[in-house]
Amino acid sequence: MAARSILHVDMDAFYASVEQRDNPELRGKPVVVGGGMNRGVVAAASYESRVFGIRSAMPMVEARRRCPNLCRVAPRMSHYQNVSRQIFAVFREFTPLVEGLSLDEAFLDVTSSLRLFGPGRDIAQSIKTRIHEQTELTASVGVADNKLVAKIASDLDKPDGLVVISSDDVQARLDPLPVEVIPGIGKQTLARLQRIDIRTIADLRQAPNHDLEPIFGRFTQKTRDRAGGIDDRPVVPARAEKSISAEETYDKDLSDRHDMERQLLRLTERTSSRLRKARVAAGTVQVKIRQADFQTFTRQKRLRPPGNGTDEIFELARELLRAWLTDNPDARIRLLGVGGNNLAPAGQGDLFAGQESAPGTDVDRAVDEIRDRFGGASVSRARTLERP
Repeated sequence: MAARSILHVDMDAFYASVEQRDNPELRGKPVVVGGGMNRGVVAAASYESRVFGIRSAMPMVEARRRCPNLCRVAPRMSHYQNVSRQIFAVFREFTPLVEGLSLDEAFLDVTSSLRLFGPGRDIAQSIKTRIHEQTELTASVGVADNKLVAKIASDLDKPDGLVVISSDDVQARLDPLPVEVIPGIGKQTLARLQRIDIRTIADLRQAPNHDLEPIFGRFTQKTRDRAGGIDDRPVVPARAEKSISAEETYDKDLSDRHDMERQLLRLTERTSSRLRKARVAAGTVQVKIRQADFQTFTRQKRLRPPGNGTDEIFELARELLRAWLTDNPDARIRLLGVGGNNLAPAGQGDLFAGQESAPGTDVDRAVDEIRDRFGGASVSRARTLERP
């Protein structure tokens, strides 16, 4: 197989960096983006906050304990999505082979672009420069001949790094690294490896099968290949989303049905807006409910024809919530979520329903335009407002 040139581009503390860019008062301060201080979790942490050991997915209470002066900013997902579109547009200036992993992370196969733009290092530097010029944000890039090594490389010099690992240098660069840098080795697997004194990638690569098979089973050889920097996975562009959803954990349990439905409508607005931006319609509406005791339930129902209008999705979501509340009349709700599944291109509709899905109502489109221009809080439905 001919040598490839693969880039892994990872934006640096993306959500937090966007907030620091937009608000100069936050620059140089420990910032986290996430939910409420009592029950929320950290979605992103600035590098200033990471000094205190704060990481994404950490409970906000623990983050505040570690850093009493922490600045918390509520997420602005539609804004981050807009910035992400700018970044991905830069990627596609250099190659159509872009595999997005999230809003702020992607693999790029630039093998066919080398003759036009120069070697992988030059392309990586051009991408970093272009992103900074257009968004004032920094990215870290790893360059290698496969996805695994490129991803590991992008983490070796953050933030604003650029690391190239050639095929001749793979083993020398990987061997000293801690084994947990290999994607897929989580805390439990790491603990088992450490119990048999496997701590580096070199340890893993050289370990006998009788040590590894009890841990990895039929994936032992694949794991050994990873430790050897071997990965033949292609970069797969345009991976379709399987679902689009929004959820929120509340600082205070919801016990009033009016409040529950008001929050449900807010979540429906976020989900339906994302569906419309992605130009897809949901064939199934799903509601996620987590009680105060952490029991979690999901309820779903077909939407015929598939759609992405706020009112039609809310009507079905409210029906699902009310049915669940009939069986759980005294429930206190800690988390609510609304999702659209079984996605199809908007307008395709249900082949057996005899009609097309509408791309949202005129009101939906007007609200989307206002929020895109003036921010998510610029216009709200009356039903989502707090009661006096």
